Amino acid sequence: MGEEFTPQSNRAILIGVALPGMPSWEAEDSLDELGRLADTAELAAVDRIIQPRRRIDPAQYIGKGKAAELKQLAIEREADMIVFDNDLSPAQMRNLENIIKRRILDRSAVILDIFSRHARTHTAQIQVELAQLNYLLPRLTRYWTHLSRQAGGGAIRGMGSAGVRGPGETQLEIDRRLIRRQINTLQAKLKKIGKQMETTRKNRSGIFKVALVGYTNAGKSTLMRALSGSDVLVQDQLFATLDSTTRAVDLDSRHKILLTDTVGFIKRLPHHLFASFRATLEEAVEADLLLHVVDLSFPHCESQIDTVNKVLLDLGLEDRPTLTVYNKADQVDPGRAEQTIAAYATHEHAIAVSAAKRLNLDALREKILSYSVAEELTLDLQVPQAEGRLLAHLHQQGEILEESYIDNEVCLRVRLEKTWAERWQLQRFIAN
Repeated sequence: MGEEFTPQSNRAILIGVALPGMPSWEAEDSLDELGRLADTAELAAVDRIIQPRRRIDPAQYIGKGKAAELKQLAIEREADMIVFDNDLSPAQMRNLENIIKRRILDRSAVILDIFSRHARTHTAQIQVELAQLNYLLPRLTRYWTHLSRQAGGGAIRGMGSAGVRGPGETQLEIDRRLIRRQINTLQAKLKKIGKQMETTRKNRSGIFKVALVGYTNAGKSTLMRALSGSDVLVQDQLFATLDSTTRAVDLDSRHKILLTDTVGFIKRLPHHLFASFRATLEEAVEADLLLHVVDLSFPHCESQIDTVNKVLLDLGLEDRPTLTVYNKADQVDPGRAEQTIAAYATHEHAIAVSAAKRLNLDALREKILSYSVAEELTLDLQVPQAEGRLLAHLHQQGEILEESYIDNEVCLRVRLEKTWAERWQLQRFIAN
């Protein structure tokens, strides 16, 4: 590949491209987000550039002349790598490295590295490794490291913030076959996990299910902790949590929900990551209600809302009942949290809160309760006393409005959730 450069200190130059028709704030915000991604990946951003271009250069992405300028800047800033705010093709990466003589990373590589750092459960580790392998396969000439030396670990171990180990050509085709075989193995494991998760969800079918969705770092985990009181990891980092977490939450003395936190969304989430985490996102697919958590303090939160809506559309959830929760209301304008919350009070399908300060959470519970109650039925039932288990569940899960006895049958007027009534096939006990 020509002159090699060995990374020493993880110093990075960040570069984005502004194309015609792109608002100036959009390129700036995107590069700001890349800076936060780089920081989470433990990269030190020593400079940042936004390059206006009429079109993307198919060979060097930013053009040969700009790449030569970037080489000189990397020398001056003592940068080890260049991080692009877009995805690059393997050829573009190779051509840029040949000119700049520095490690070239794109947005997907940084996100993959963050996911590999934050994958704590076995399922998340499988999902991340599968995404890494799919990313690695077309780039294997650049990332070559003999996989047999990495048994039991991620296929791109060493990819990390310092970039991937040096290239190699020996046994390239053998490694490609190893990767394809490992991809098939991991896909089979995820399929099995998906079936197990489906069984778990079926066992919860009688309880109203709510899923938190939203842009990464919108405060979903903080809201989860505030509503459930459980010890959920909360960090001011992008993708601090990857696994879906489910907790039971009592809305009042009679109504309980299952609240699930899901992985955060982001613009240009690598396709392979989205595909790998689809099993986790199925928790949102099964939810009766979505809480779309929005960072109200972000100046252009509408763009983040659009990103989340596109993912929900991809999951077939565009028509699912959704309550928009504008979080971080206390950060919009210091001292005006109450006014901010009041501005959203009349919105039927939206509410403003501060999960960190626990502001307006009671009103949020009432909103969720209104969705839950809308899914309830009032039934007149005649249940044989021999159905002791069913009668016990009716008293536990429903609200008994009237109760009397005729011979060996219990006559009940009961209010309960529609899904629970369907699960127990209560139509057979409806009184004539």
